[in-house]
Amino acid sequence: MDFEAFYDAYWQQQGDRFDQRRQGLLARHVRAGDRVLQVDCGPGVLAARLAEQGAQVVGTDLSAEAVRRAQARGVDASQVDLDRQPLPFAAASFDVVVSDSQIEHRVDYGRYLDECARVLRPDGRLVLCVPNTAHWRVRWWLLRGHFPYVEHTPTDWLHLRFFTLPDLRRLLAGRGLAVEQVDGSASLWVAGLYPAWLRRGQAARVYERLTRWRPTLFGRDLILLARRATP
Repeated sequence: MDFEAFYDAYWQQQGDRFDQRRQGLLARHVRAGDRVLQVDCGPGVLAARLAEQGAQVVGTDLSAEAVRRAQARGVDASQVDLDRQPLPFAAASFDVVVSDSQIEHRVDYGRYLDECARVLRPDGRLVLCVPNTAHWRVRWWLLRGHFPYVEHTPTDWLHLRFFTLPDLRRLLAGRGLAVEQVDGSASLWVAGLYPAWLRRGQAARVYERLTRWRPTLFGRDLILLARRATP
């Protein structure tokens, strides 16, 4: 399959609406003055937000269409296929690497993580957002003997890989990255994951608190802050 052509067509059809709450959870780990790489930055919405916070932001993406749109926002973006190419940056080049719900789309996720770790300086931070395959709804589906592909959920048909927190801790530790913080994003707008009564009012507010308390059970996405060990 030609993934570059696929995602060019994908971004030609997709607008610029993103989960602002989730992006805010990612952005809070970036400080003014940080040199930041967003890997697979898409059309550059989050990258531009980080730049507005005072960070020095560089982006890469598999899709030429996504790179064009990111560059139109003023993001220093370049086209890189991480399944086949290394990142075009020297080792220890960045204070922060951000990956916003992208590793699950990669064929070679090990190479992807290797490159993210390589370009981080010692004591640098990886901010990694990954769909949570251990979400309670997915557990319920599995208990009933099903694994349905449901759009915008951890089982979205676009996902090639599936992860839980223990798996991620192990993968990151093997690359010298220690997880310091685990957060969660509920994404209550996803109708395929939540009943209607849970997505509004007091029930929604309670669920958001539960997600921050136990992200591995209630979060649609896990947001990990991992730090590269200092030699």
